[in-house]
Amino acid sequence: MKPFLVVNPRSAAGRTGRHFDAIARAVRAEVGEFECAFTVAPGDGARLARQAVAAGAGLVVAVGGDGTASEVIDGLVDGLGAPPANVVFGYIPRGTGGDLCKTLGIGRDVASAARALACPKVAVCDLGRITFAAHDGTTKVQHFANVAGCGISGEVSRLVNEGLRLPSGKLSFMLASARALVGWADQKVRWRADGGEWTEQRITALSVCNGRFFGGGMQVAPDARMDDGLFDVVIWSGFGIADFITKKRMLYDGTHVRLPNTRVLRARTVEVEPVGDARVLLDVDGEAPGTLPARFEILPGALRIRVG
Repeated sequence: MKPFLVVNPRSAAGRTGRHFDAIARAVRAEVGEFECAFTVAPGDGARLARQAVAAGAGLVVAVGGDGTASEVIDGLVDGLGAPPANVVFGYIPRGTGGDLCKTLGIGRDVASAARALACPKVAVCDLGRITFAAHDGTTKVQHFANVAGCGISGEVSRLVNEGLRLPSGKLSFMLASARALVGWADQKVRWRADGGEWTEQRITALSVCNGRFFGGGMQVAPDARMDDGLFDVVIWSGFGIADFITKKRMLYDGTHVRLPNTRVLRARTVEVEPVGDARVLLDVDGEAPGTLPARFEILPGALRIRVG
């Protein structure tokens, strides 16, 4: 079967759709002919990925941002716990944040990403699964490859996805982070890891990390590995706009984990609930699909990724 591309034409501020001919030429030069379909509405990435697998595609490629990649991966898994053994995920990053490709080592330029599709090297990676409260009040299950969490990160993703976008993904998330932190008050939640004792505390953010980067290049979990069967859980408390200004460098080089208001632990499952009437937004691979309560669980070795 030919590779199947799931394309978000609105990614990269619409440049993906406007310049898809150039993307197609680069892919065709490396892997030959392919089939493709374009997303129109949220959820299309998962639906098109499911259809591609049902039709026999062995290489399903997301062309878009981290949210598109997450949707496609969700469609490949489709409640099975893992894609079929013969299915490989590919990625041509065209989004705002570009955090997944940093963790995977996939080049952000189209030519490099297309070359990776033709390479036989495949990485076997873990996946995250999150069960949470969708905005419509229903319970939803979704998969993520990189980072999911709650608190200020959910608010930042909401701002970026509602239009706070600049030509640079790093600047988009930096500006959104600064805006979200102005007047921010830590939210009270209770959480536990691997079924242990509940901890109640006020958090700035709680991030459940399979990958290392989020928010347009912030190295939230510098020691995270995508193949160790564990999440790195990073909890920030008492983090305000002054900290963002004075300690910004530490967020990007990963040394923030040394700060006294940062806690890091490893776990296979994480449960987080709001305390009181707090509405705590989620961030799932750069999207803001719902709120707490949420349960995160690791799926070891569930995804095969063409990385070049």
